[in-house]
Formats: sequence, C-alpha cells, structure tokens
Amino acid sequence: MSASQKENLAESPLIELKSSSFTLPILMLFGNDLAVIGEQLSRTVERAPDFFRNTPIVMDLSPLAAESQQVDFAGVVSLCRDLGMVPIGVRGGNTEHNRAAEALAMAILADRSAKRETAPPPKPAAPAEAAAKRDHAPPSAGNATRLITQPIRSGQRVHAEGGDLIVTAHVSAGAEIIADGHIHVYGTLRGRALAGAKGDTASRIFCNDLQAELIAIAGQYQVSENMDDSIRGLPVQVYLENLSLMIHPL
Repeated sequence: MSASQKENLAESPLIELKSSSFTLPILMLFGNDLAVIGEQLSRTVERAPDFFRNTPIVMDLSPLAAESQQVDFAGVVSLCRDLGMVPIGVRGGNTEHNRAAEALAMAILADRSAKRETAPPPKPAAPAEAAAKRDHAPPSAGNATRLITQPIRSGQRVHAEGGDLIVTAHVSAGAEIIADGHIHVYGTLRGRALAGAKGDTASRIFCNDLQAELIAIAGQYQVSENMDDSIRGLPVQVYLENLSLMIHPL
C-alpha cells in the first residue's frame, strides 16, 4: 500500500458510535439459591427455547439489594450461558453487587425503577380555558406516528420512537416491530411485537391476525408457546391489566 493510500485510509472514518434503543429481557432475582434459580430458569427456557437462544439479558438485583442478600454472580452467569442466554449487565444492585458484576466484565445499568422527583400536577383549567387550549395546541412531538405500508420481512427491525407504529401490511416471522406507544397491524402479525418500549403500561397492540412469536408491553411479554390456541388467527387487542398481559378478541 502506497503512502498516499495509507494517508487516505487514516482520514476515512472506520467507526461510528450511535445511540439506539433495544428491548432486553430482564431476569429478576428474588433469592440467591443457585439450585432453585437454575431449576426455574430451565423451565422458563424450555417453554420458549428459540426466544432465549443467544438473547442478551440484564439481571435486576433490586429485590436482593433491598434485603442485603449476596448473589453468586459467576454461578448465575454460568447458568444463563449454559441455557443459551448472554448476560450483559446488572441493574438495581448495591455497591457490593456492582463490584462483583464489574469483576465479571458486566455492565452496570441505570435502575429505571428508581424514584424520581416529580413536579406537582397542574391545577385543572376552567372548561372555557381548556377548550381554547385544545383548539390552539400544537401537535405533540412525543406523539409521532410511524406508518409502514410495505410488508416487514424476516430480519427487519422497525422502531417507532416517541409514538405509535401503524403497519398496513403483514409482519413476517423473524421480523421485529417496536413502538414507544401503541402498535396497530392491519395484516398478519408474525415475528415479535413490543409496545410501550420505554415503559408506558397504557400502550396496546392491535392486529387483524395474531400469529406472533412474541408480544410484549412495557417489558411484560408472552411467547407463542404460551398463547391460547383459541385466539390464534383472530383480530385481537393486547394490553396490561395489573401488570398481567391480556389478549382479547376484537
């Protein structure tokens, strides 16, 4: 390689760091008995082996931190890897937990369940004032809707950030659709559908033909193997009720 070619190569960017959003399964640890954890984890994976194969997961340690319980990180990580999962980080742990996780080169993630200070709710406006505000209110930037009119094929991933996702075609097996708000699919829904990706428990999924591999709302998910056969192939809506995933025909 000539000197000029090396110089051009050095000036050309070979990497780029970008921010993105991914929905990862969370493994909540409520105890530190390794044998029981292994047994329960095995049963969970057996119900949906394809979903958990090579899937990155995050361990939530907040229940253990609240009771100052220790955890055998090396043992839990080994269990997860033996079952085909890839542990990448922890959240909600105490200082000792975090040190043990860092020793295994695991990431320490922010605990989204931590309490945040919130401003007091505004006083309700008078009816006339409220009507005037509605008539002149600008469109909300956080309510952006993404419309997809072409089929979403296997291997494709579509994310509607900050709003709803509307798909007027089919979603193929192996595809993944994600929305921070609601998801509407006016064709057959195969693949994975994840609504309320940033924790909005009021989000819902609507589809004309449910044949999904996985559906999830605000982190609460259900895989195909656990879905009732009576709702397959039907128009349905999916929503959360008391943090339980509900699937009802439309």
